[in-house]
Amino acid sequence: MRFIPLLALPLLAMTASPVLAKGCIRGAAAGGVGGHFVGKGHAVAGAAIGCVVAHHHYAKQARAQKAAARTHG
Repeated sequence: MRFIPLLALPLLAMTASPVLAKGCIRGAAAGGVGGHFVGKGHAVAGAAIGCVVAHHHYAKQARAQKAAARTHG
């Protein structure tokens, strides 16, 4: 029951923008592997945190590209 919020967060992030879902999947994979090596039960938490971090990174990158496109043309 306590894993429901951890599973809902990546799903919510993936529905925000289909383009940024790719970053969430990459981050979840990396975080899941990292959490697996940390210890028992940390793979799910690592996947959720990896999804959020990667989603934030790609959203920030998209905003920067959009701002650069506005200033150049």
